[in-house]
Amino acid sequence: MKNELIERTERFGIDCWHFCFKIPKSREYNAFVNQLIRSSSSVGANYRASQRAKSTADFINKLKIVEEEVDESVYWLEIFEEVLSGNSEEISNLQKEGRELLAITVASINTAKRNSNK
Repeated sequence: MKNELIERTERFGIDCWHFCFKIPKSREYNAFVNQLIRSSSSVGANYRASQRAKSTADFINKLKIVEEEVDESVYWLEIFEEVLSGNSEEISNLQKEGRELLAITVASINTAKRNSNK
């Protein structure tokens, strides 16, 4: 059984993929679509890898990658918000989930750091 964050991070990547599928095909859009798909799918893959970390330092390192990738995903969603007309509710929902995942990840990193210093 998957834990809630594994499911949420996986769902985030899938939901971003579904969003990207609807974007018109063009050289310009494709560059942004590729970036969002890469970063959003990396969120789930790296969170999953963090659950198999070999040490606290490894766990923190993997979560730092999750932090970077989810922040990058939110960035690309902000770009899409600027360049696309329409899809604003879908983009807002994806941004909200990305920001929540970012906050959870940062809190987890801080907790792991505090616990490792004890």
